[in-house]
Amino acid sequence: MIKVAQMQINGMTCAACAQASERAVKKLPGVEEAAVNFATEKLFIKFDDGKLGIDEIKAAVAKAGYEAVELAAEKKHTQSHAAIDEHQAAKEREIRILWTKFIVSALFSAPLLYISMGAMLGWPLPAVIDPMNYPLRYALIEIALVIPVIAAGHRFYSVGFKAIVHRSPNMDSLIAMGTSAAILYSLFSVLNIANGNFKAVENLYFETAGVIITLILLGKSLEAVTKGRTSESIKKLMGLQPKTATIIRNGIEVEIPIDEVEVGDIIRVRPGEKIPVDGVIVTGRTAIDESMLTGESMPVEKEVGDKVIGASINKNGSITFRATKVGADTVLSHIIKLVEDAQSSKAPIAKMADIVSGYFVPVVFAIAVIAAVVWLLLGHTLVFALTVFVAVLTIACPCALGLATPTAIMVGTGKGAEHSVLIKSGIALETAHKIDTIIFDKTGTITKGKPEVTDILPVKGFSEDEILGFAASAEKGSEHPLGEAIVHAAEEKGIALYEASDFNAVPGQGIEATVLYKHVLLGNAKLMAANNIELGEGTSAADHLSAQGRTPMFIALDGTYAGLIAVADVVKESSAHAIAALHSMGIQVAMITGDSKKTAAAIAAQVGIDRVLAEVLPQDKALEVKKLQAEGRKVAMVGDGINDAPALAQADIGIAIGSGTDVAMESADIVLMRSDLMDVPTAIKLSKNVIRNIKQNLFWAFGYNVLGIPVAAGVLYAFGGPLLNPIIAAAAMSLSSVSVLTNSLRLKRFKPFE
Repeated sequence: MIKVAQMQINGMTCAACAQASERAVKKLPGVEEAAVNFATEKLFIKFDDGKLGIDEIKAAVAKAGYEAVELAAEKKHTQSHAAIDEHQAAKEREIRILWTKFIVSALFSAPLLYISMGAMLGWPLPAVIDPMNYPLRYALIEIALVIPVIAAGHRFYSVGFKAIVHRSPNMDSLIAMGTSAAILYSLFSVLNIANGNFKAVENLYFETAGVIITLILLGKSLEAVTKGRTSESIKKLMGLQPKTATIIRNGIEVEIPIDEVEVGDIIRVRPGEKIPVDGVIVTGRTAIDESMLTGESMPVEKEVGDKVIGASINKNGSITFRATKVGADTVLSHIIKLVEDAQSSKAPIAKMADIVSGYFVPVVFAIAVIAAVVWLLLGHTLVFALTVFVAVLTIACPCALGLATPTAIMVGTGKGAEHSVLIKSGIALETAHKIDTIIFDKTGTITKGKPEVTDILPVKGFSEDEILGFAASAEKGSEHPLGEAIVHAAEEKGIALYEASDFNAVPGQGIEATVLYKHVLLGNAKLMAANNIELGEGTSAADHLSAQGRTPMFIALDGTYAGLIAVADVVKESSAHAIAALHSMGIQVAMITGDSKKTAAAIAAQVGIDRVLAEVLPQDKALEVKKLQAEGRKVAMVGDGINDAPALAQADIGIAIGSGTDVAMESADIVLMRSDLMDVPTAIKLSKNVIRNIKQNLFWAFGYNVLGIPVAAGVLYAFGGPLLNPIIAAAAMSLSSVSVLTNSLRLKRFKPFE
């Protein structure tokens, strides 16, 4: 049986670590798919649990030098507040420890740098540590100052050398090898000083190792803080849910942690409180602010029998409701899961960076050794070769490559969730920016999906309210959508409705009934002709309305034509605006519907559709998508119904309207929580922005290494330029990851189409 799991990978320090643990897992039997995301520090794995167990996965990761921990959410199937708080506390503790280590390191490396540079540049130094007069004392003070720095950065050595032993060297391995080379050479020089070779005092490089460790700790601290900011959207979503719920047991109100609420519990919510979980109202009336999920600013009126959504805010009435979905089954938990899955997934654009990261560290080490050997062969000193060796190892940074894609995806998908656009994977996010054709389902997507009265045209001697009142009274109790629309229109206008008698439905024509002793006929032209009703100018008016995609119904009272009422599935207010926005992005828009070509053409003309696919049977919608794809088009399908699911799955990108069915949402790649079509161009715009951001990140990450490594190897020096100091190399390496993260955070300024 195929199982999907997520695991936390601890101990990773760079993209090479992620690649090493991913390779180790992929080698296991029964693994169908595995991806380690360095930014989120998570492993996503799809495997056959008949061939492979969780313990074997953990063992494979441990063999690679890291620790895999099964996520609590996978075990409990719930988003536990305790687990969330624990994770948050762990991250804050990690940042605090890194800053402490940096401060300790800086306090000792600053005087170390001063006395070493002071000796070379003639800065004032205490006479008792003058290197010319007291070289051994000077060297021992440098050792005393570098030891606390090495202690602060001990993890680079323990992790780095361990990774080498596991044959998967990482960034820590480069730092450990580079600084160890500088320290060992300096210790050798101290030994020479102790043996009377006082000139060896010029070959001390303790400050190089100390400052490199300090700068990298600074970079790691800044990186941890910035990485924390990339997942703020998830934290905001998690923070929406209250931590407790007031349930009624045996007539007594009891406050319990939300994790203990069970399906069937009766929950009390007072004005101003948040709804704890999903449910159905049992008693009371209220208005509920659901903007956190739907984006709709107006509170929604609710009464007995209506559904409530966890994390929405009860505005003005006290209610009790029965819990129907708790834990991971709530709407909010589904949204959090969707966003987390998207943030853990990899976009195809990341593959090149992953391949490079996997081979990066061994290649850099080889370059460092070759460069050092070449300079030695060219007659340069061992000190010169050592400087080149340390500089190459120090400047190389696979972190920036590993962070380029996932951080942009994390911020982008989180930003989408803030605007009610849920992107379910990195692949969907990348594919969306290539879309050049979007197909909209008509009913419930472009239109409201619920017929409304659009026109009331009485003839002379009758009023609008009069004919609407008679029509609604005759249709009262009708379950036909057109009849319901007429009754709803009369109720909205406050028109009194009367009892109808002698009701008779005439199949394919309409209805007849008696209302206030008048004989009422309501239906199409066939019904009027069968009863010898003269329509006069009503025929041309009906033809005109039909051409606009509306359904006209004639009404006659006591054998006299009284007027007509037109009903239509009206277009959503946002449809035309959304289609215009898509056109501005160079995207062709098509509409698919089972309606007649005439009706479809009328709707298309209203909203600016380019291409109409009319009279399409539900089962043939996916076929129409396939035809467009055969033309070489990248197609997105937007729908909300069960019959849209095959087309959503067939399209390059399926976009489900959140007010639609669960089946449509499961089949889609992008889910719009609102019924506002403006979220479609917003989703495409977000995709384009994220992909542009990723390309910028990759450009800077690759460019940094392509330029930095040759400079560190001494290419500029060979042509009369300067030799890169390892300390400057360390500063550049630390800033490269921070610059990529900062660029990703620019996506937080993303604004949706308005």
